[in-house]
Amino acid sequence: APAPAQIIQAGEPAQFEQPVNLPAQEGRDIIVETSNYKAVIAETGGGIKSFRLKQYRETPAPDAELKELITTSSYRDLPLYFTWGVEPRRAQIPLFVADKETLNVDTDESRTLTMTAQLSSGLQITRRMTFAPDSYLINISVEVHNLSETPLQGSSYMSLTNRPFASASARYLFSGPAALIDGKLQEIKPKNLEEADQTLQGNITWVAFEGTYFMTGVIPENQSNQTLKLSAEGEMTNSLLLSAEQVIPAAGRLQYNYQVYFGPKKITTLREAGHDLERIVNFGWFDKLARPALYLLNFFYGYVGNYGIAMPIAQKGLKSMKNMQKIQPKMAKLKEKYKNDSARLNQEMMGLYKTYKVNPLGGCLPMLLQIPVFFALYKVLLQAIELRHAPFMLWITDLSAPDRLMVGVDIPYLGGIPVLTLLMGGSMFLQQKMTPSPADPTQAKIMMFLPVIFTFMFLNFASGLVLYWLVNNLLSIGQQYIINKQAAA
Repeated sequence: APAPAQIIQAGEPAQFEQPVNLPAQEGRDIIVETSNYKAVIAETGGGIKSFRLKQYRETPAPDAELKELITTSSYRDLPLYFTWGVEPRRAQIPLFVADKETLNVDTDESRTLTMTAQLSSGLQITRRMTFAPDSYLINISVEVHNLSETPLQGSSYMSLTNRPFASASARYLFSGPAALIDGKLQEIKPKNLEEADQTLQGNITWVAFEGTYFMTGVIPENQSNQTLKLSAEGEMTNSLLLSAEQVIPAAGRLQYNYQVYFGPKKITTLREAGHDLERIVNFGWFDKLARPALYLLNFFYGYVGNYGIAMPIAQKGLKSMKNMQKIQPKMAKLKEKYKNDSARLNQEMMGLYKTYKVNPLGGCLPMLLQIPVFFALYKVLLQAIELRHAPFMLWITDLSAPDRLMVGVDIPYLGGIPVLTLLMGGSMFLQQKMTPSPADPTQAKIMMFLPVIFTFMFLNFASGLVLYWLVNNLLSIGQQYIINKQAAA
């Protein structure tokens, strides 16, 4: 009987030569353009060299550069760098030859770019990237062909490397590698990776690098038996997606299929892309409130706005506060009369509330409801891409950024005048003057300082949040004026 074929580990020196920095010659840059983005794909290494989004810019200025998602420069560090049998850091950098130099996807049909590289190890790598119109999804098929006479054993490696592309103002928000593994969202802080590499295993739905508003992600077709290796060096973070080891027989082939998503973290767009990609939009503890808040913002954006939503709750609370003020003297008499009988006091108080149709929680309930809503809106304004660079009017050109009116003079710690924030503080002061004062003197003193405290708190909040609070105050002032007139009649 013939001897069994010897299987060579692909990483053995006999099969793979020592890594080199670059091939003997440098390849071309292939330009791919769709209605959503303009991409540059390097023949050297096969990674994506540049990916600019046509619908988004770096700053609110109309002539600003298109938003760039690639922040690496080394060929070995470019996103979607693929190797087989040897980790990317040790493998020779392949030189691909593309079947076209430019690719315009300006019709209703998808178009494919094919790139082929011949390695000295006897492997031939063929990459096919299919670009669809009006989509941020790209299909990638990588075929590994063993042209040698010996079976080879190894794993595939798909690399996703990047630096944070979050803005400096978003330094308190998460930016780094993320993955959906066994149905659970994993966000790994780059700082933790600087201390030690991490290896994650399981059913990997997707691997991504995310900023505040944008992401780059890889979705493997075969999601089981995948391994994710995470490492960091300085600001550079690397996510390495490994398949299980396989054998390529002599003259045999293996194929690996992926989808990639390079684009905005917009829930509707991510949901259309599928694969639970929308899970990457994570509002933290307030996620259950923030998502409906974002939906309402988007819904009312096309109609009449969203600020009247709080009116029914606020109006009920204001009326309740007014009625509470009317029965304060009667409450004081009951407390004095039944000071030694708490059970009877509670019974009489409930009767008083019922007679005058007062809800004892009516005055504080709207505020209690608004606190989680406030923080939910805070998260939405910081993270929802719909509000990134969204203008309002006059000097307010970005509702997700702090409110500043530049007057040609640099104001210490502020830069410009926070006009909207000052108006918000003034509206709170006016609202207090019109609203019944709390019966408790201590509470009354605390309420006096609230406008000043809130003004300082809101100085660096998103202008959209300040605008929401200001409009809510103005609506409450109008309601209070009507209620006061009705009560006096």
